[in-house]
Amino acid sequence: MKQTPPTTKQAIALFYDGETAPKLTAKGHDAIAEQIIAIAREAGIPLYENAELTKLLATLDLGEEIPKLLYITIAEIIALAYRLQNKYPPGWTPDTDKPENA
Repeated sequence: MKQTPPTTKQAIALFYDGETAPKLTAKGHDAIAEQIIAIAREAGIPLYENAELTKLLATLDLGEEIPKLLYITIAEIIALAYRLQNKYPPGWTPDTDKPENA
């Protein structure tokens, strides 16, 4: 009988200021991952679960910008998080989901 290894919970946190590429601000597994998740929940930050993306981002050093290869993926996640919080970038009209100048 094959035993499956125990699963390890991983979590990462990104910071995005709207000006530069998102940066890794926290990462950890097990108890630290739980703390990262708890802090995000307390702050009302939407959580996004994707084990493969987390594994990729966990290879970054703290403070490092995300790789250009992940810009579109992370941008889509940030856009979803903004919409969940009813936040929109300046010049965006939420009724049409298009920039005012488009």
